[in-house]
Amino acid sequence: MSIVIALDSFKGSVAAAAASAAVAAGWRDADPAADIALRPMADGGEGTLDAFAAAVPGAERRPVRVRGPRGTAVDASWLLLPDGTGVVELASTSGIELLGDDRLPWDADTTGFGQAIAAALDAGVTRLVLGIGSSASTDGGSGMLRALGARMVDADGRDVPAGARGLAAVSAIDLTHVRPMPAGGVTVLSDVTNPLTGPSGAAAVFGPQKGLTATDVEVVDGVLERYAACIARHAATADPLLPGAGAAGGTGFALAAWGADLVPGAERVAELVDLAGAVAAASLVVTGEGSFDGQSAAGKVPAFVRGLATSRSVPVAVVAGRIGADADTSGFAHALSTTELAGSAASSMAEPERWLREAGRALASRQG
Repeated sequence: MSIVIALDSFKGSVAAAAASAAVAAGWRDADPAADIALRPMADGGEGTLDAFAAAVPGAERRPVRVRGPRGTAVDASWLLLPDGTGVVELASTSGIELLGDDRLPWDADTTGFGQAIAAALDAGVTRLVLGIGSSASTDGGSGMLRALGARMVDADGRDVPAGARGLAAVSAIDLTHVRPMPAGGVTVLSDVTNPLTGPSGAAAVFGPQKGLTATDVEVVDGVLERYAACIARHAATADPLLPGAGAAGGTGFALAAWGADLVPGAERVAELVDLAGAVAAASLVVTGEGSFDGQSAAGKVPAFVRGLATSRSVPVAVVAGRIGADADTSGFAHALSTTELAGSAASSMAEPERWLREAGRALASRQG
């Protein structure tokens, strides 16, 4: 058999490359003769930088120290490609994993992401590719914009604090000194298609996982609506209803206001690693992510890979840390949860590669 294994990272547990390799190892335990092609995936979130680094010969990591989502220094990096493109990942600079088990729903922000973008601009990149999944905040990308030169003040003309807390106090926004985009433009890899505000917006859908209570969600949604109105006075491209505007706590909106193009992240990474070419020759495709649930249908890796495989009449299986009750598993030949294989979420997360290997072995046995 010819198997393509294209998993995303299991957030906070195991990177995409290691996850894909573990499933492959399990498959080979049961079927040593299998022809296995590894295509680790990303959708703009955690692992996007690694995907580019692995796929582009000559890519060079550039270290950068930035202000992380809790306000302390974080050592990160951005990637310089041989053609002059800079790749910057929000997850490694302002991501939720940098908070550990903590959540700072009102105070976390995207300053570090903006600082890393500024570092790439300082290095003279001709184009930017920005991955914006896995954010820690719902700050509307305000921290990023301020790191690029924007000023946001309250009614007394004082700079507002970081995060959603600061947005609540914003009275005026000055974008006059925001740095220009590089000549080749800015492409944003987004893992969701949500708008900025409303029942499908950044606060309502993603705020709870970042620590917002039900009451907070309503307040922050209103804050983002007022913030969007302030930005729109200065930027014609600021559209809160744009698909992806709600990505990364509204960072998609801020980047669109800067003039960036938002595109589906999984699709662009798939092009980079020639996933379509590998799938065309496959007998089965295996994809997956840490939590496969109702949100996975909106731009996440498993849904994209399922669509690609199905369009070529190739069966596809999904392996996830957990499979939510609201997950759409239709169209998958098999759906395996490492939590079920391990007996508990704690056991699965304690030894993720072991249970991913078990999942690979189980899939091979089912195919046999």
